Amino acid sequence: MMHGEMAGIYEVRVQDTGRNHRLFCILVRDAADLGGSSIICLGGLSKPPRQAADPKSYRLIRKYRAEFERHGLVVN
Repeated sequence: MMHGEMAGIYEVRVQDTGRNHRLFCILVRDAADLGGSSIICLGGLSKPPRQAADPKSYRLIRKYRAEFERHGLVVN
């Protein structure tokens, strides 16, 4: 699980061909409208190894989490 402003968001990491790929998701427990517990994928990014991700990417992921929490869906 991530920390700070990204707390509550999980990150899946994969390294391939000189790039680091990240998938960001949240876990929703016992969501009746989703048919039970679910993993909600919010988005992802790719970046060179040992470089920080663009802060805009993190802002977008936080925006998608807020949209899901408000409306139960993410529209981009």
